[in-house]
Amino acid sequence: MAEAESRFVANTYAYIQSLSFTECLERLARRGFRDFEVMMYPGHLWPAETDGAARRARRRWLKESGFEIVTLNMPNLDLNLAAATREMRDYTLGVLQSIVELAADLGARGVVIGPGKVSELFPEPTERLLPRFYAALDALQPRARALGVELVVENMPFAFLPRLAPLMAAIDGYGWDGLSLLYDVANGHYIGEDLASALRQAGSRLRLVHVSDTGRDQYRHGPIGSGSVPFAGVPPVLEEIQYRGPVVLEIISGDPDEDMAKAAQELAAMGWRRSSESACGSR
Repeated sequence: MAEAESRFVANTYAYIQSLSFTECLERLARRGFRDFEVMMYPGHLWPAETDGAARRARRRWLKESGFEIVTLNMPNLDLNLAAATREMRDYTLGVLQSIVELAADLGARGVVIGPGKVSELFPEPTERLLPRFYAALDALQPRARALGVELVVENMPFAFLPRLAPLMAAIDGYGWDGLSLLYDVANGHYIGEDLASALRQAGSRLRLVHVSDTGRDQYRHGPIGSGSVPFAGVPPVLEEIQYRGPVVLEIISGDPDEDMAKAAQELAAMGWRRSSESACGSR
């Protein structure tokens, strides 16, 4: 195959329980990938398990291998910036600060974060949750700014701001240029969002696009063609808004090696392209 069909970015989610991140990147490189989004997970890549010497060695290895880490992605299952308890918010903030520092040490351009989760059964009102998110950003952004790491907020079905319009309002309302948006098309499709409309709203804040497939009855990040995401309609909108950033394949399946490689080919055939321009500024 062509080199990952215009160099799509490979997300490592499907490998976090089985491979270290170096083993994973080497494996995906054999399928033609050179750019990566690495999920944070103990045993795969985790700040507390990676001391200064290991970070320096891994950064050298990345450079020598011709690999680039575009972003590190926070572990959303365990963390919650909008939690009701201060203890959980403080713990989450501490982990995210350590991920930002790891991103800088490895030469990653950004860190993907969620605004915080909420109970579907008895959700707290947004007017309580949003100040907690902003308070976390107040603590995170000085260190991220100093290290040149961009914070990239993702739309997530389980977050307290799952839809693009209120999420964009929250990002714009915070008023920091180092805060940008990741739009996940599977997440948007699952909650019934019109992808074209959402991407147009994202505009210049958009730094990353995540791609996988899902239906609307069961939440998945499956191989292309396994769900009902209307992939073919997205490239014209990305061209319309002049999006030139990376497209990240976040596919979880029983055979991720094959399914990621096939996704790159199938998406390229539908007009998807990964630009040569880098996301999240320059480092």
